[in-house]
Amino acid sequence: MKVSLARRLAAGVVVGDGGWGTMLAERGLPAGAPPELWTLQRPEILAEIARAYVDAGAELITTNTFGASPMRLSLHRLGDRFEEINRRGVEIVRAAVGDEVLVSASIGPTGRLLAPLGNADPAEVSRGFAEQARILVAAGADVLCIETMTDLEEATLAVRAARSISEEIAIIASMTFDITPRGPFTVMGVSVSQAAETLASAGATLVGSNCGAGVEEMRIVAKAFVEVATVPVAIQPNAGLPRRQDGVLVYPESPDRFAAAVAAMAATGVGLVGGCCGTTPAHIAALRRRIGR
Repeated sequence: MKVSLARRLAAGVVVGDGGWGTMLAERGLPAGAPPELWTLQRPEILAEIARAYVDAGAELITTNTFGASPMRLSLHRLGDRFEEINRRGVEIVRAAVGDEVLVSASIGPTGRLLAPLGNADPAEVSRGFAEQARILVAAGADVLCIETMTDLEEATLAVRAARSISEEIAIIASMTFDITPRGPFTVMGVSVSQAAETLASAGATLVGSNCGAGVEEMRIVAKAFVEVATVPVAIQPNAGLPRRQDGVLVYPESPDRFAAAVAAMAATGVGLVGGCCGTTPAHIAALRRRIGR
Protein backbone atom coordinates (compact mmCIF):
# COMPACT_ATOMS: atom_id res chain seq x y z
CA MET A 1 0.00 0.00 0.00
CA LYS A 2 1.27 3.47 -0.91
CA VAL A 3 2.44 5.46 2.12
CA SER A 4 0.50 8.68 2.67
CA LEU A 5 1.95 12.03 3.69
CA ALA A 6 0.24 11.70 7.07
CA ARG A 7 1.98 8.38 7.75
CA ARG A 8 5.33 9.78 6.66
CA LEU A 9 4.87 12.78 8.96
CA ALA A 10 4.07 10.41 11.82
CA ALA A 11 7.39 8.65 11.18
CA GLY A 12 9.47 11.84 11.38
CA VAL A 13 10.45 14.93 9.42
CA VAL A 14 9.60 14.66 5.71
CA VAL A 15 12.16 15.98 3.21
CA GLY A 16 10.70 17.51 0.06
CA ASP A 17 12.45 18.60 -3.09
CA GLY A 18 14.01 21.94 -4.02
CA GLY A 19 13.58 24.60 -6.65
CA TRP A 20 12.33 23.81 -10.14
CA GLY A 21 12.65 27.19 -11.82
CA THR A 22 16.38 27.22 -11.15
CA MET A 23 16.82 23.76 -12.61
CA LEU A 24 14.76 24.57 -15.70
CA ALA A 25 16.71 27.77 -16.31
CA GLU A 26 19.97 25.82 -16.09
CA ARG A 27 18.65 23.52 -18.79
CA GLY A 28 17.80 26.34 -21.14
CA LEU A 29 14.27 27.55 -20.36
CA PRO A 30 14.24 31.05 -21.88
CA ALA A 31 13.86 33.98 -19.49
CA GLY A 32 10.22 34.98 -19.29
CA ALA A 33 8.92 31.76 -20.82
CA PRO A 34 6.24 29.94 -18.81
CA PRO A 35 7.77 26.79 -17.27
CA GLU A 36 4.52 24.94 -18.01
CA LEU A 37 5.36 25.13 -21.72
CA TRP A 38 8.05 22.51 -21.15
CA THR A 39 5.45 20.10 -19.78
CA LEU A 40 4.28 19.96 -23.38
CA GLN A 41 7.59 20.38 -25.19
CA ARG A 42 10.34 18.92 -22.98
CA PRO A 43 8.82 16.32 -20.62
CA GLU A 44 12.11 14.40 -20.52
CA ILE A 45 13.76 17.33 -18.73
CA LEU A 46 11.02 17.37 -16.08
CA ALA A 47 11.51 13.64 -15.56
CA GLU A 48 15.26 14.13 -15.25
CA ILE A 49 14.84 16.82 -12.57
CA ALA A 50 12.33 14.71 -10.65
CA ARG A 51 14.70 11.73 -10.59
CA ALA A 52 17.61 13.95 -9.52
CA TYR A 53 15.65 15.06 -6.48
CA VAL A 54 14.67 11.49 -5.62
CA ASP A 55 18.32 10.46 -5.88
CA ALA A 56 19.14 13.33 -3.51
CA GLY A 57 16.77 11.88 -0.92
CA ALA A 58 13.52 13.78 -1.44
CA GLU A 59 10.36 11.95 -0.39
CA LEU A 60 7.98 14.40 -2.06
CA ILE A 61 8.37 15.70 -5.63
CA THR A 62 6.65 18.79 -7.03
CA THR A 63 4.86 19.00 -10.36
CA ASN A 64 5.48 21.69 -12.97
CA THR A 65 1.99 23.18 -12.51
CA PHE A 66 2.66 26.25 -10.34
CA GLY A 67 1.41 28.63 -13.02
CA ALA A 68 -1.22 26.31 -14.48
CA SER A 69 -4.38 27.97 -13.20
CA PRO A 70 -6.75 29.02 -16.00
CA MET A 71 -6.13 32.74 -15.38
CA ARG A 72 -2.37 32.44 -15.35
CA LEU A 73 -2.14 30.20 -18.42
CA SER A 74 -4.35 32.62 -20.34
CA LEU A 75 -1.67 35.29 -19.89
CA HIS A 76 0.65 33.08 -21.97
CA ARG A 77 -2.01 32.04 -24.49
CA LEU A 78 -1.99 28.52 -23.10
CA GLY A 79 -5.54 28.52 -21.77
CA ASP A 80 -6.66 25.96 -24.34
CA ARG A 81 -4.01 23.52 -23.00
CA PHE A 82 -5.12 23.93 -19.35
CA GLU A 83 -6.31 20.38 -18.77
CA GLU A 84 -3.44 18.78 -20.66
CA ILE A 85 -0.78 20.80 -18.83
CA ASN A 86 -2.12 19.89 -15.40
CA ARG A 87 -2.75 16.24 -16.20
CA ARG A 88 0.61 15.74 -17.87
CA GLY A 89 2.34 17.61 -15.06
CA VAL A 90 1.32 14.86 -12.65
CA GLU A 91 1.79 12.00 -15.09
CA ILE A 92 5.36 12.97 -15.98
CA VAL A 93 6.48 13.07 -12.36
CA ARG A 94 4.64 9.88 -11.43
CA ALA A 95 6.23 7.99 -14.31
CA ALA A 96 9.66 9.29 -13.32
CA VAL A 97 9.52 8.54 -9.59
CA GLY A 98 7.11 5.61 -9.20
CA ASP A 99 4.81 4.99 -6.28
CA GLU A 100 7.30 5.10 -3.41
CA VAL A 101 7.64 8.88 -3.63
CA LEU A 102 4.78 11.31 -3.02
CA VAL A 103 3.74 13.52 -5.94
CA SER A 104 2.93 17.05 -4.78
CA ALA A 105 0.88 19.00 -7.32
CA SER A 106 1.78 22.69 -7.22
CA ILE A 107 -0.92 25.39 -7.34
CA GLY A 108 0.36 28.97 -7.40
CA PRO A 109 -1.39 32.35 -7.27
CA THR A 110 -3.29 33.64 -10.28
CA GLY A 111 -1.09 36.73 -10.56
CA ARG A 112 -4.12 38.99 -10.33
CA LEU A 113 -5.58 40.99 -7.44
CA LEU A 114 -8.99 40.03 -6.20
CA ALA A 115 -11.78 42.59 -6.33
CA PRO A 116 -12.23 45.18 -4.93
CA LEU A 117 -8.44 45.84 -4.89
CA GLY A 118 -8.15 44.41 -8.40
CA ASN A 119 -10.40 43.13 -11.14
CA ALA A 120 -10.31 39.38 -10.50
CA ASP A 121 -13.72 38.00 -9.57
CA PRO A 122 -13.33 35.80 -6.45
CA ALA A 123 -15.97 33.37 -7.73
CA GLU A 124 -14.10 32.95 -11.01
CA VAL A 125 -10.80 32.49 -9.19
CA SER A 126 -12.36 29.87 -6.93
CA ARG A 127 -13.80 27.97 -9.91
CA GLY A 128 -10.40 28.00 -11.59
CA PHE A 129 -8.66 26.59 -8.52
CA ALA A 130 -11.33 23.91 -8.13
CA GLU A 131 -11.00 22.83 -11.77
CA GLN A 132 -7.20 22.74 -11.51
CA ALA A 133 -7.41 20.68 -8.31
CA ARG A 134 -9.93 18.31 -9.91
CA ILE A 135 -7.57 17.55 -12.80
CA LEU A 136 -4.54 17.15 -10.53
CA VAL A 137 -6.34 14.78 -8.18
CA ALA A 138 -7.79 12.75 -11.06
CA ALA A 139 -4.30 12.44 -12.55
CA GLY A 140 -3.06 10.82 -9.36
CA ALA A 141 -1.45 13.54 -7.21
CA ASP A 142 -0.88 12.50 -3.59
CA VAL A 143 -0.70 16.07 -2.28
CA LEU A 144 -1.93 19.49 -3.40
CA CYS A 145 0.55 22.25 -2.58
CA ILE A 146 -0.93 25.75 -2.65
CA GLU A 147 2.20 27.88 -2.46
CA THR A 148 3.88 31.29 -2.69
CA MET A 149 0.66 33.02 -1.67
CA THR A 150 0.65 36.55 -0.24
CA ASP A 151 -3.10 37.31 -0.22
CA LEU A 152 -4.87 35.33 2.50
CA GLU A 153 -8.21 35.61 0.72
CA GLU A 154 -6.79 34.06 -2.45
CA ALA A 155 -5.00 31.34 -0.48
CA THR A 156 -8.19 30.55 1.41
CA LEU A 157 -10.18 30.36 -1.83
CA ALA A 158 -7.60 27.90 -3.18
CA VAL A 159 -7.66 25.70 -0.07
CA ARG A 160 -11.45 25.60 0.07
CA ALA A 161 -11.68 24.88 -3.65
CA ALA A 162 -9.16 22.05 -3.35
CA ARG A 163 -10.90 20.60 -0.31
CA SER A 164 -14.22 20.67 -2.16
CA ILE A 165 -12.68 18.31 -4.72
CA SER A 166 -11.32 15.79 -2.21
CA GLU A 167 -11.97 15.31 1.48
CA GLU A 168 -9.01 12.95 1.81
CA ILE A 169 -6.09 14.46 -0.10
CA ALA A 170 -3.33 16.21 1.87
CA ILE A 171 -3.24 19.97 1.24
CA ILE A 172 -0.20 22.12 1.98
CA ALA A 173 -0.97 25.85 2.22
CA SER A 174 2.18 27.96 2.08
CA MET A 175 2.58 31.75 2.08
CA THR A 176 5.57 34.03 1.53
CA PHE A 177 6.59 36.44 4.28
CA ASP A 178 8.89 39.41 4.70
CA ILE A 179 10.49 40.28 8.02
CA THR A 180 9.28 43.65 9.32
CA PRO A 181 9.95 45.49 12.61
CA ARG A 182 6.67 43.94 13.83
CA GLY A 183 7.61 40.43 12.73
CA PRO A 184 6.79 38.34 9.64
CA PHE A 185 4.05 39.65 7.33
CA THR A 186 3.20 39.05 3.69
CA VAL A 187 3.26 42.02 1.33
CA MET A 188 -0.52 42.06 1.70
CA GLY A 189 -0.21 42.50 5.47
CA VAL A 190 -1.01 38.93 6.57
CA SER A 191 0.57 37.74 9.82
CA VAL A 192 1.72 34.19 10.55
CA SER A 193 -1.00 33.69 13.16
CA GLN A 194 -3.70 34.87 10.73
CA ALA A 195 -2.40 32.55 8.02
CA ALA A 196 -2.03 29.52 10.30
CA GLU A 197 -5.51 29.80 11.80
CA THR A 198 -7.42 30.72 8.63
CA LEU A 199 -5.79 28.18 6.32
CA ALA A 200 -6.15 25.29 8.78
CA SER A 201 -9.81 26.21 9.29
CA ALA A 202 -10.30 26.23 5.51
CA GLY A 203 -9.06 22.64 5.27
CA ALA A 204 -5.27 22.72 4.96
CA THR A 205 -3.46 19.64 6.26
CA LEU A 206 -0.18 21.53 6.65
CA VAL A 207 0.49 25.26 6.82
CA GLY A 208 3.74 27.15 6.43
CA SER A 209 5.96 29.25 4.23
CA ASN A 210 8.07 29.03 1.10
CA CYS A 211 10.28 31.36 -0.93
CA GLY A 212 11.40 34.54 0.91
CA ALA A 213 14.82 36.06 1.43
CA GLY A 214 16.71 33.01 2.70
CA VAL A 215 17.24 30.71 5.65
CA GLU A 216 18.04 33.32 8.30
CA GLU A 217 14.77 35.16 7.70
CA MET A 218 12.90 31.86 7.42
CA ARG A 219 14.07 30.85 10.91
CA ILE A 220 11.90 33.67 12.26
CA VAL A 221 8.92 32.61 10.14
CA ALA A 222 9.30 28.94 11.07
CA LYS A 223 9.49 29.73 14.78
CA ALA A 224 6.32 31.80 14.54
CA PHE A 225 4.44 29.01 12.75
CA VAL A 226 5.55 26.30 15.18
CA GLU A 227 4.32 28.44 18.08
CA VAL A 228 0.80 28.94 16.73
CA ALA A 229 -0.07 26.23 14.18
CA THR A 230 -2.58 23.54 15.07
CA VAL A 231 -1.52 21.35 12.12
CA PRO A 232 1.96 20.30 10.93
CA VAL A 233 4.22 23.03 9.55
CA ALA A 234 5.92 23.01 6.13
CA ILE A 235 8.97 25.23 5.48
CA GLN A 236 10.77 25.62 2.11
CA PRO A 237 13.19 28.58 1.97
CA ASN A 238 15.08 30.07 -0.94
CA ALA A 239 18.86 29.74 -1.12
CA GLY A 240 19.10 33.45 -0.30
CA LEU A 241 18.41 36.42 -2.56
CA PRO A 242 19.91 36.09 -6.05
CA ARG A 243 22.51 38.41 -7.52
CA ARG A 244 23.53 38.71 -11.14
CA GLN A 245 27.02 37.43 -11.90
CA ASP A 246 28.34 37.33 -15.48
CA GLY A 247 24.77 37.68 -16.71
CA VAL A 248 23.50 34.75 -14.63
CA LEU A 249 21.46 34.78 -11.42
CA VAL A 250 23.47 33.25 -8.57
CA TYR A 251 22.00 32.27 -5.20
CA PRO A 252 24.42 32.75 -2.28
CA GLU A 253 23.51 30.04 0.23
CA SER A 254 25.62 26.90 -0.14
CA PRO A 255 24.10 23.44 0.26
CA ASP A 256 25.82 22.94 3.63
CA ARG A 257 24.74 26.28 5.07
CA PHE A 258 21.20 25.81 3.78
CA ALA A 259 21.00 22.28 5.16
CA ALA A 260 22.30 23.22 8.60
CA ALA A 261 19.78 26.03 8.97
CA VAL A 262 16.79 24.06 7.68
CA ALA A 263 17.66 20.99 9.78
CA ALA A 264 17.73 23.27 12.82
CA MET A 265 14.20 24.42 11.94
CA ALA A 266 13.10 20.79 11.69
CA ALA A 267 14.50 20.17 15.16
CA THR A 268 12.19 22.87 16.57
CA GLY A 269 9.04 21.13 15.33
CA VAL A 270 8.71 21.76 11.58
CA GLY A 271 7.21 18.64 9.97
CA LEU A 272 8.09 19.04 6.30
CA VAL A 273 11.21 20.73 4.93
CA GLY A 274 12.57 21.40 1.48
CA GLY A 275 13.78 24.22 -0.72
CA CYS A 276 12.46 26.87 -3.07
CA CYS A 277 14.20 29.25 -5.51
CA GLY A 278 17.91 28.64 -5.99
CA THR A 279 17.98 25.27 -4.23
CA THR A 280 19.13 22.21 -6.16
CA PRO A 281 19.53 18.46 -5.62
CA ALA A 282 22.84 19.29 -3.90
CA HIS A 283 20.95 21.34 -1.29
CA ILE A 284 18.42 18.55 -0.76
CA ALA A 285 21.14 15.89 -0.52
CA ALA A 286 22.90 17.95 2.16
CA LEU A 287 19.60 18.37 4.00
CA ARG A 288 18.87 14.66 3.77
CA ARG A 289 22.24 13.89 5.38
CA ARG A 290 21.45 16.30 8.21
CA ILE A 291 17.92 14.98 8.80
CA GLY A 292 18.81 11.30 8.50
CA ARG A 293 16.18 8.57 8.24
